[in-house]
Amino acid sequence: MTAAVSVRALDVTLDGTHVLRGVDLAAAQGEWVNVIGPNGAGKTTLLRALLGLVPFDGDIDIDGLGEHHRRAARARKLAYVPQTPVVPPGMLVADYVLLGRTPHRGVFAAETANDRMIAVEILERLDLRGFGERAVQSLSGGERQRAVLARALAQQADVLLLDEPTTALDLGHQQDVLELVDALRRERGLTVIATLHDLTLAARYGDRIAILAHGRVAETGPPTEVLTVQNIAAHFGATVRIVDDPEGPVIVPTTAAGRSQAEPAPITQNGDQP
Repeated sequence: MTAAVSVRALDVTLDGTHVLRGVDLAAAQGEWVNVIGPNGAGKTTLLRALLGLVPFDGDIDIDGLGEHHRRAARARKLAYVPQTPVVPPGMLVADYVLLGRTPHRGVFAAETANDRMIAVEILERLDLRGFGERAVQSLSGGERQRAVLARALAQQADVLLLDEPTTALDLGHQQDVLELVDALRRERGLTVIATLHDLTLAARYGDRIAILAHGRVAETGPPTEVLTVQNIAAHFGATVRIVDDPEGPVIVPTTAAGRSQAEPAPITQNGDQP
């Protein structure tokens, strides 16, 4: 398959800290790759490097788009949902979502009827119908997160970068958001690279998982191969059990009490169990 995103030997140093070290990662056109890893592993920095927002060494290719292309051209290729978006004070939801159409019409051009139609459709699909005249800053955390996703989806870019897109969302809206992204991926051949803390969601949504640890890609492959008890213990310092499910592995943390109950009974000196 054609690589929509290709990263080779990516190195990023920020404020004297070597954050990414020789990262190699690729995503095929229409593929969904979830990047997981412990806090501080460099997941957000990887996405920001793809966007050209941090200096880096190495090679990044976005569907043939060189790093020296104009910002508008890059915005037509890449859409981004950050963890902590910056929203202009007082901006209405409708106007904020329409910002996603700017790469297609220019900064000073008025929005078209088609732009408004796309924005309305995205708001409806994200359960934000009727929110257009509300200020983004007046929304709850979950509502604001969906508005940020709506702006990104309105770009209709070829590659969607999601940095913890389910943050602040309840379970139902987590599912709604990820199902919508998956539907758009299948409809339009959208390529998705996402960072996720929830390992079960990472297994359910997406084709492949990459574990980023200590600034390097430690493991990559299908969820059933990457999300093992051993890998999770090694890279997250967590003790879990994994439940096999037809839709993907379910990661279940084990408590100290649960672990002690699972331990075998001690052996007495004569070899018998008490």
